[in-house]
Amino acid sequence: MKKYLILPIFSLFVLIASCGQNDSDTVEVMDPHHFLETLENDSSSQLVDVRTTEEFGVSHLKEAQNICVTDADFEEKIKGLDKTKPVYVYCRSGNRSARAAKILEENGFTKVYDLQGGITSWDEEGLETEQ
Repeated sequence: MKKYLILPIFSLFVLIASCGQNDSDTVEVMDPHHFLETLENDSSSQLVDVRTTEEFGVSHLKEAQNICVTDADFEEKIKGLDKTKPVYVYCRSGNRSARAAKILEENGFTKVYDLQGGITSWDEEGLETEQ
């Protein structure tokens, strides 16, 4: 009888272990310095701050455009972006940008870079923002 339990237990273990993995080739989460380096070396980049207009007004990354992921028309607004060019997204801490990255991927964008820890981690590293 113990033989019959091995396969189901092993299968359950494999399933649980794979749940936390990001198998997406489209979305890449990057620390602030790697994000900046990649962004600076990418002349075709599209930088999107997915926070609210109010948060964007306080400070944002240079040359970022503001498309708030929590707005009802987010999917409509991203149609103005080029799906074939990389999109760099960030928010305050990384939660909303992860949501935005998933939506971008679902809408056919080919490469999305997500700033790990958001603008909070960017600021902690002493990197430049503007108002």
